[in-house]
Amino acid sequence: MQTVSILRRAARALFSIAGAVVGAFALTLLVTAGAFAQQPASVNPTASSVNEQKLLEALGPQGNVGGRVTIPDARSRTLIQPEGRTYRAERDQSAKIGGLSILGILGLLVVFYLIRGKVRITGGRSGETMTRFGFMDRFAHWLTATSFLLLGFTGLNITFGRSLVLPVIGPDAFTALSQSGKFVHNYVSFAFLLGILLMFLMWAKDNFPALRDIRWFLQGGGLIGLGHPPAGRFNGGQKLIFWSVVLGGAAISFTGYILMFPFQWTDVAGMQWASVWHGILGLVLFAIIIAHIYIGSVGMEGAFEAMGSGEVDVKWAREHHSVWVEKVAAKSGKTAPAE
Repeated sequence: MQTVSILRRAARALFSIAGAVVGAFALTLLVTAGAFAQQPASVNPTASSVNEQKLLEALGPQGNVGGRVTIPDARSRTLIQPEGRTYRAERDQSAKIGGLSILGILGLLVVFYLIRGKVRITGGRSGETMTRFGFMDRFAHWLTATSFLLLGFTGLNITFGRSLVLPVIGPDAFTALSQSGKFVHNYVSFAFLLGILLMFLMWAKDNFPALRDIRWFLQGGGLIGLGHPPAGRFNGGQKLIFWSVVLGGAAISFTGYILMFPFQWTDVAGMQWASVWHGILGLVLFAIIIAHIYIGSVGMEGAFEAMGSGEVDVKWAREHHSVWVEKVAAKSGKTAPAE
């Protein structure tokens, strides 16, 4: 009898639990049905969200949407800065223009070489040489040239590497390349600035414009047509490159150090424009230097020797820098070499 009583109590407990579960399930169905009954026919998923236009309309007096922070750097409170759109657009546009300018210069030089060929020394070399540049001249030149090429190629990787290099070498190699390139770009900049300073101190006095430079440009510098216009130690084209390197290089260095030491001298907007101008000036100067490299190597016979050994053929010097040759001869008390 005791066992039957226990079984009856267990059965009643099970029926009670089952009744509770069924009741809860029925209540859930009723609540869900009521919710669906109140749901509108059409739903606007952005009705309660803050769209971009509302955020832009909420710009505060500082020209951005911000919050509150407790860390010392108050700039981190900025959530939205509309000027960033302008910066991104200008940066992308300048990168396209700079890339096209480099490709354009390369294309023009190839066409020019195919048409004009190498500028030869008229009648061949004389076999006699004269000193054009001393050790310090060549040291300053190669210091500037080497550091600029390192800066140029690492800068090109910063600008175009993600789209051109990354798909070719993969993310791991690209990460290592970009990281090492960043260190090279930062530290080699000091060597570049030193080279610019040395060249300015040694060569500025010989690179001021002169009236004969106008004739040099009108005659195409002896590269187009026949004959070589008179020129001093530096001709009109070399003067143009000199001031491009000195002034452009100084501006590139200035904007670069703003980026290297962020927020030391300017705000976010200043950093953005420094980045844009750093890229534009770097790409334009890189295109100019490509033309300079062409003339100083495959484009003109005898030109590389000026910065190679420092000694140039007398006939080459007479053809391209006749005024300078006469001054050197007068200073040494000798007769200027004949053409």
